[in-house]
Amino acid sequence: MFDNLIGLAQDPGAWTALVALIAMEIVLGIDNLIFVSIIPNKLGPGERDKARRLGIGLALVLRLVLLATVAIVVQLTEAVITILGHGFSWRDMILIAGGLFLVWKATKEIHHNVDPDPGPDLFDPKSAAMTFGSAIVQILALDVVFSIDSIITAVGMTDHIPIMMAAVVVAVLVMLLASGPLARFIHANPTIVMLALGFLLMIGMALIADGFGVHVPKGYIYAAMAFSTVIEILNLMSRRTRKGKSAKRN
Repeated sequence: MFDNLIGLAQDPGAWTALVALIAMEIVLGIDNLIFVSIIPNKLGPGERDKARRLGIGLALVLRLVLLATVAIVVQLTEAVITILGHGFSWRDMILIAGGLFLVWKATKEIHHNVDPDPGPDLFDPKSAAMTFGSAIVQILALDVVFSIDSIITAVGMTDHIPIMMAAVVVAVLVMLLASGPLARFIHANPTIVMLALGFLLMIGMALIADGFGVHVPKGYIYAAMAFSTVIEILNLMSRRTRKGKSAKRN
């Protein structure tokens, strides 16, 4: 085993694969990062960072476990049922379930944000405040969806498990470092919350489409997200400028 690791360390091709895979894992982790940044913000100030760190830590453990059983994960792409002539694999069904959950969750949160009545909402008449446990369960549920897609992508880029594990660890650490500042920025700017929920809707629909065999290139999704983010940042800058001018006049 150590000889294999030394051999990989001395192989320039292995380092190239590692860098490429780290970049890919970070890009694929954007979807997960947005969800992890939004959900804990409904908790109390003392629990948000704790839930976020625990959720990302569980994501790392989950991905490493999946990598240890990579042969089983790869088999998840084989069709297990056929409906109206279309074969569905376990991966497809997990993506569809995850996409439906994201669409439901984002729609529920958007309804909660735009509804002037703070009472029970349309989607959950018994709606209660978010608890620490429910936040972790929701984060972990989406971790399963994103982790399986991430591992299958990693398998397609390299055959070396140590390279996959190193890339996953680095990508999750980047998520951990970025989640706090991103979550605080989202929490401090209500319009960003709505934009992020819109992103979750788009990601959910893309997951559902992918599950049904209609692949939407990630580049299109991330380009739309980047463009929308730039426009919203310009709006924030414009509002702050107007507030500054108004304060000077007064």
